[in-house]
Amino acid sequence: MAHRNSVKVVEVCKVAPQPRSLADSVTPPPPPESLPLTFFDLLWLRFSPVQRHFFYEINHNSSNTYFSDSVLIPKLRASLSIALRHFLPLAGNVIWPQSFPKPILSYVQGDTVSLTIAESDADFCHLVSTNNFNIKAEEYHPLTPPLAVSHERAAAVAFQVTIFPNRGFCIGTSMHHAILDGLTSTMFVKSWAHICKHENSNLIPDQLKPLYDRSVVQDTAGLEPIFLNQLLNMDSDRPFNRCLMFVDHFKAPAEDTIRGTFVFTREKIEALRQSVKEKRQQHGHQSVQKLSTFCVTCAYVWICSIKAKEIQIDHKAAVLMGFTVDCRSRLDPSIPATYFGNCLSCSVAVAETKVVLGEDGLIVAVNAISEAIKRSDTDGVLGGLENLLPLLYSTSIDHESLLSIAGSPRFGIYGTDFGWGRPKKVEVVSIEKTGAMSLTESKYGGGGVEVGLVLKKHHMEAFYNLFAKGLANI
Repeated sequence: MAHRNSVKVVEVCKVAPQPRSLADSVTPPPPPESLPLTFFDLLWLRFSPVQRHFFYEINHNSSNTYFSDSVLIPKLRASLSIALRHFLPLAGNVIWPQSFPKPILSYVQGDTVSLTIAESDADFCHLVSTNNFNIKAEEYHPLTPPLAVSHERAAAVAFQVTIFPNRGFCIGTSMHHAILDGLTSTMFVKSWAHICKHENSNLIPDQLKPLYDRSVVQDTAGLEPIFLNQLLNMDSDRPFNRCLMFVDHFKAPAEDTIRGTFVFTREKIEALRQSVKEKRQQHGHQSVQKLSTFCVTCAYVWICSIKAKEIQIDHKAAVLMGFTVDCRSRLDPSIPATYFGNCLSCSVAVAETKVVLGEDGLIVAVNAISEAIKRSDTDGVLGGLENLLPLLYSTSIDHESLLSIAGSPRFGIYGTDFGWGRPKKVEVVSIEKTGAMSLTESKYGGGGVEVGLVLKKHHMEAFYNLFAKGLANI
């Protein structure tokens, strides 16, 4: 048995998709065994995998829950196998042979998904606490499954179940971004959870059944050949390189880096929205009929983050916020919500550092994000996308002045119930390298929003004070 800090790896399982039976003849056709990558997927071909942790606490006093290694592991393993039957391509690998014009996700008989089973003696309550700002980023590393990748092939997904005896368990996920965007990855995990909870492979709701039809994605802007050429020539010393290794251009987190979770209640969101509207009117800005929760909460976090990081005015001309835009409903014709794959564009809000740090910084941030959203609606979600791939992998961007966003409250991630109740906590582990903020609905419900950050300890303390003081004074 291998040891990684406080985690003991018990077993590494290879989980194969459950074979289709005769009863499946009345169901829709089986999933395809291979899928070509679209131009939306190609953007993320060599981007770092997205890693999430789902923590579940076991209530031993409840008659509706039961928990033991002998029950938990077999149920999760069996339901994963069934879920993969519906999501067959996820058991395959990304490949790009010389004879292929572009990469594909290919499944062949015998392919499996890696499922690591582990035990931990770490403090479960410490890891799932919301208001504890002493959780080091590295404490989550042993709970994260490695995603197999080489120059020639890359796994689509990998999972790890870590048992905390007498307290609960964690399901760690690593997912290839070129295969799944946030909506698709959530759809798969919820399907797995649904099957596990109901112990029936035929009970997947329609909203969790993936659509594999690649013809719904129309490359009207001619982006695919542009992206393919950029990928082939990404490594200056190796032209026409079909390498699938992730480009690790982000800095590893410092030793004093910690995690923090911050919650906007619905009441505070409404108060913040009203405050912004009043200040905009005072400054002569046009009245806004609807100021989105996304806009006001992200603007508030952006301002607190800039101030907490002590970004200096004298050498930072501007600060940026980058966020993805789901194109499914924004394209013409629209793409169904259950489409399997990436369907993301990106928008960037830009503001002068000096102005943002001023008295009306929040209004400036709100206006910048609103303008970025408006540009996407006006210019089309594909406008300027041909320039995005080099930016995603650029080493020249100052990540201290850039805040990006991972996740969305619309995913309803806290509704992922495997049969032992809602998650106690969900963490997006991969934000520690990208410097992004994670965004989900609040685990407490009620229309709130939850934000996750990874910062140096003194920056986190400053952010907490700014965040709490600002909301208290609204």
